[in-house]
Amino acid sequence: MSTVNSATASPLFQSLNAGAASSKNTTSNNGTLGQADFLKLLVAQMQNQDPLNPISGTDFTAQLAQFSTLQGVQQMNSNFANLLLLQNLTQGTNLIGKTVTYTKPNSTQTSTGVVKSVSVAGGSAALVIGGNNVALSQVQGVSAGK
Repeated sequence: MSTVNSATASPLFQSLNAGAASSKNTTSNNGTLGQADFLKLLVAQMQNQDPLNPISGTDFTAQLAQFSTLQGVQQMNSNFANLLLLQNLTQGTNLIGKTVTYTKPNSTQTSTGVVKSVSVAGGSAALVIGGNNVALSQVQGVSAGK
Protein backbone atom coordinates (compact mmCIF):
# COMPACT_ATOMS: atom_id res chain seq x y z
CA MET A 1 0.00 0.00 0.00
CA SER A 2 1.36 3.44 -0.84
CA THR A 3 1.48 6.14 1.79
CA VAL A 4 0.45 9.75 1.52
CA ASN A 5 2.99 12.54 2.07
CA SER A 6 1.91 13.90 5.46
CA ALA A 7 3.33 17.35 4.72
CA THR A 8 0.98 17.95 1.80
CA ALA A 9 -1.99 15.70 2.57
CA SER A 10 -5.22 16.96 4.07
CA PRO A 11 -5.94 15.79 7.62
CA LEU A 12 -8.71 13.51 6.38
CA PHE A 13 -6.39 11.72 4.00
CA GLN A 14 -3.76 11.47 6.74
CA SER A 15 -6.40 9.78 8.90
CA LEU A 16 -7.44 7.65 5.95
CA ASN A 17 -3.89 6.52 5.34
CA ALA A 18 -3.27 5.77 9.03
CA GLY A 19 -6.62 4.00 9.40
CA ALA A 20 -6.11 1.88 6.31
CA ALA A 21 -2.63 0.88 7.46
CA SER A 22 -3.73 -0.02 10.98
CA SER A 23 -7.08 -1.70 10.34
CA LYS A 24 -8.38 -3.93 7.60
CA ASN A 25 -11.93 -3.76 9.01
CA THR A 26 -12.59 -0.34 7.47
CA THR A 27 -12.43 -1.63 3.92
CA SER A 28 -15.17 -3.43 2.09
CA ASN A 29 -14.72 -6.82 0.44
CA ASN A 30 -13.22 -5.33 -2.71
CA GLY A 31 -10.64 -3.26 -0.80
CA THR A 32 -12.21 0.16 -1.33
CA LEU A 33 -13.51 2.59 1.23
CA GLY A 34 -17.18 3.43 1.11
CA GLN A 35 -19.37 6.26 2.34
CA ALA A 36 -19.76 4.74 5.83
CA ASP A 37 -15.96 4.40 6.12
CA PHE A 38 -15.55 8.03 5.07
CA LEU A 39 -18.03 9.20 7.71
CA LYS A 40 -16.27 7.14 10.41
CA LEU A 41 -12.97 8.75 9.47
CA LEU A 42 -14.55 12.20 9.43
CA VAL A 43 -15.97 11.71 12.94
CA ALA A 44 -12.64 10.32 14.17
CA GLN A 45 -10.86 13.32 12.67
CA MET A 46 -13.23 15.72 14.42
CA GLN A 47 -12.86 13.93 17.76
CA ASN A 48 -9.08 13.83 17.60
CA GLN A 49 -8.31 17.26 16.22
CA ASP A 50 -6.06 19.66 18.09
CA PRO A 51 -8.35 22.00 20.07
CA LEU A 52 -5.79 24.81 19.76
CA ASN A 53 -5.61 24.40 15.99
CA PRO A 54 -9.02 23.08 14.84
CA ILE A 55 -9.69 22.25 11.23
CA SER A 56 -11.72 24.93 9.51
CA GLY A 57 -15.17 24.35 8.08
CA THR A 58 -13.75 25.18 4.68
CA ASP A 59 -11.37 22.22 4.91
CA PHE A 60 -14.23 19.90 5.85
CA THR A 61 -16.31 21.23 2.97
CA ALA A 62 -13.44 20.65 0.55
CA GLN A 63 -13.01 17.08 1.80
CA LEU A 64 -16.74 16.40 1.46
CA ALA A 65 -16.66 17.82 -2.08
CA GLN A 66 -13.74 15.53 -2.96
CA PHE A 67 -15.62 12.52 -1.63
CA SER A 68 -18.79 13.53 -3.46
CA THR A 69 -16.83 13.84 -6.71
CA LEU A 70 -15.28 10.43 -6.16
CA GLN A 71 -18.72 8.90 -5.56
CA GLY A 72 -20.00 10.48 -8.76
CA VAL A 73 -17.10 9.09 -10.79
CA GLN A 74 -17.61 5.62 -9.31
CA GLN A 75 -21.33 5.72 -10.14
CA MET A 76 -20.56 6.89 -13.67
CA ASN A 77 -18.11 3.99 -14.14
CA SER A 78 -20.76 1.56 -12.93
CA ASN A 79 -23.31 3.06 -15.32
CA PHE A 80 -20.88 2.81 -18.24
CA ALA A 81 -20.18 -0.85 -17.42
CA ASN A 82 -23.93 -1.55 -17.40
CA LEU A 83 -24.38 0.32 -20.67
CA LEU A 84 -21.56 -1.66 -22.30
CA LEU A 85 -23.11 -4.96 -21.15
CA LEU A 86 -26.50 -3.89 -22.53
CA GLN A 87 -24.89 -2.94 -25.85
CA ASN A 88 -23.13 -6.33 -26.04
CA LEU A 89 -26.40 -8.13 -25.26
CA THR A 90 -28.12 -6.19 -28.04
CA GLN A 91 -25.36 -7.04 -30.51
CA GLY A 92 -25.47 -10.69 -29.48
CA THR A 93 -29.26 -10.86 -29.74
CA ASN A 94 -29.06 -9.51 -33.28
CA LEU A 95 -26.82 -12.48 -34.17
CA ILE A 96 -29.24 -15.21 -33.01
CA GLY A 97 -30.00 -17.54 -35.93
CA LYS A 98 -27.07 -16.24 -37.98
CA THR A 99 -23.98 -18.21 -38.96
CA VAL A 100 -20.79 -16.74 -37.51
CA THR A 101 -17.14 -17.48 -38.05
CA TYR A 102 -15.14 -17.12 -34.85
CA THR A 103 -11.67 -17.71 -33.51
CA LYS A 104 -11.50 -20.55 -31.01
CA PRO A 105 -10.34 -19.52 -27.51
CA ASN A 106 -6.57 -19.76 -26.97
CA SER A 107 -6.05 -20.66 -30.62
CA THR A 108 -5.66 -19.15 -34.06
CA GLN A 109 -8.04 -21.70 -35.62
CA THR A 110 -11.44 -20.54 -36.77
CA SER A 111 -14.75 -22.34 -36.60
CA THR A 112 -18.24 -21.68 -37.92
CA GLY A 113 -21.60 -22.20 -36.26
CA VAL A 114 -25.13 -20.90 -35.82
CA VAL A 115 -25.79 -18.65 -32.82
CA LYS A 116 -28.47 -20.31 -30.68
CA SER A 117 -28.67 -17.80 -27.80
CA VAL A 118 -26.78 -15.20 -25.80
CA SER A 119 -25.64 -15.69 -22.21
CA VAL A 120 -24.13 -13.44 -19.57
CA ALA A 121 -21.35 -14.75 -17.37
CA GLY A 122 -18.94 -12.74 -15.26
CA GLY A 123 -20.41 -9.46 -16.42
CA SER A 124 -19.85 -10.05 -20.12
CA ALA A 125 -22.07 -11.32 -22.92
CA ALA A 126 -21.23 -14.46 -24.88
CA LEU A 127 -22.81 -16.15 -27.87
CA VAL A 128 -23.87 -19.77 -27.43
CA ILE A 129 -22.76 -21.71 -30.52
CA GLY A 130 -22.99 -25.50 -30.48
CA GLY A 131 -23.02 -25.54 -26.68
CA ASN A 132 -19.89 -23.37 -26.45
CA ASN A 133 -19.73 -19.81 -25.16
CA VAL A 134 -18.04 -17.51 -27.66
CA ALA A 135 -17.12 -13.93 -26.76
CA LEU A 136 -18.28 -11.25 -29.18
CA SER A 137 -14.65 -10.19 -29.61
CA GLN A 138 -13.88 -13.63 -31.13
CA VAL A 139 -16.37 -13.20 -34.00
CA GLN A 140 -14.61 -12.82 -37.35
CA GLY A 141 -17.59 -12.79 -39.72
CA VAL A 142 -21.37 -13.08 -39.93
CA SER A 143 -23.66 -14.48 -42.62
CA ALA A 144 -27.41 -15.09 -42.83
CA GLY A 145 -28.42 -18.39 -41.17
CA LYS A 146 -28.39 -21.81 -42.83
